[in-house]
Amino acid sequence: MTGITYAHGDATAPRGEGVRIVAHVCNDLGGWGRGFVLAVSRRWPEPEAAYRRWYRERATNDFGLGAAQFVQVAPRLWVANLVGQRGIRTARSTAVPVRYEAIDRALGSLADRAVGLGASVHMPRIGCGLAGGTWDRVEPLVGERLVARGIPVTVYDFGA
Repeated sequence: MTGITYAHGDATAPRGEGVRIVAHVCNDLGGWGRGFVLAVSRRWPEPEAAYRRWYRERATNDFGLGAAQFVQVAPRLWVANLVGQRGIRTARSTAVPVRYEAIDRALGSLADRAVGLGASVHMPRIGCGLAGGTWDRVEPLVGERLVARGIPVTVYDFGA
């Protein structure tokens, strides 16, 4: 997919100038404790606290598959918690938690926010770690929702 910049490095240290949004996929169980979210929490405490509050108060807000939450962590830096995973994968479960339609919907909200802020978007290969998705399914969604709207996107491969 053209229009996405691929980089080696840490998505929690987004490159470039201007307003930046670090995006990642969360589950719909309120669980935060494995995968990329650990790197997010090591860098900033606010996204985890906001996600847990969002989940706790879900009866009165929009929390659920396809929802997006935006947490400002610095003057020109935001984290996007995108709910794109149904449950979690366990040792006894063979079900794949990723929900591509939810990621697609959340990316639409991310695109709206990025356009409004004039921001670039930075992410790991969302939905492809613990969520069990494949990049060949997620990459076109990123292209359709973000790149097609002129939003600069950088995807980081850590440790490669």
